[in-house]
Amino acid sequence: MTAAASLRQTRMTILLSLNAAAVMIAGVLIAGAILLNGGMDFRVVSERTDDNGGAVEAPELIDAESNSETALTDEQKTYVTSVHVVNGTSSAPVPSGELWAEDSISIYESANYDICVGGELSGLGEMYWQTSNTEVISGFFSGARTWLGYSNDTCRFPMIVGTGTTTITAGTYDGTRRDSIEVTVVEIPKIKWEYEVLSLVNQERVRNGLDKLSWGETCTNAAEVRAEELVTLYSHTRPDGSSWETACDPPDTNRTYIEGENLVVGNSAVSPETTVAAWMNSEKHRENILNPNFTKLAVGFYFDPSSTYKTHWSQYFSNF
Repeated sequence: MTAAASLRQTRMTILLSLNAAAVMIAGVLIAGAILLNGGMDFRVVSERTDDNGGAVEAPELIDAESNSETALTDEQKTYVTSVHVVNGTSSAPVPSGELWAEDSISIYESANYDICVGGELSGLGEMYWQTSNTEVISGFFSGARTWLGYSNDTCRFPMIVGTGTTTITAGTYDGTRRDSIEVTVVEIPKIKWEYEVLSLVNQERVRNGLDKLSWGETCTNAAEVRAEELVTLYSHTRPDGSSWETACDPPDTNRTYIEGENLVVGNSAVSPETTVAAWMNSEKHRENILNPNFTKLAVGFYFDPSSTYKTHWSQYFSNF
């Protein structure tokens, strides 16, 4: 990591990570990233015709300075899995012939869960998945987000397009199991999630013997603005061509200021837990989170279901 100094401020050069704006095929590095909305096979599943031809694989971390690409290691994938609630359903026994012990579940519109059959069922073979309300869940990707701990055999990554309720019906091709479950998609609790990120960051700092950060009131608006700007330009350069640190002006006093920014977008940053895990798995992001010189953190979150990446997160670190 490099640093540039001025008379009154020390700026930190930081890194942003692209967590599932691009996806990998079986962990092999590829030159061109596959955008979830454009490059992956997707269709609404009709009765007994689920497409099992592909899988949603692990994302890459993109270095904003060099544009180099590094796939998540097995250790990093395990870390992400360990902090993410894997199943949106319980492990309660599932009645014979059925797939879920529950009648209903709720998920956030960021798709913080894949939809999985319940009761730790396995060995079901090929399955079909249907949705009754395509204005809420329009269909499913042909695989699950395995790097978040989901199984391609028993889970599907839903394509969420709105809030509301839909009935998901799934079954096995051999006819031994068939069931329906009501899925309610709810709005993201934006402010709550932003403060949860601060809490998770502080857990990491305490685990590493560092003081907790307090909420960065001075740069709160900057973090919100930067998160929204990522829809237009996913970079530490702002859409107007200026640098990221112009978003928050420090107090006009004769002291040294330190600032840092972490960014993340995409379908593995679908909750506070997955977002912080992704940053902790990246060396430069981790350095910002564990920098002993920072005392404040403001977090911004912007959700735009019509955009390429949908979920957009920013962290603005400072000592003012």
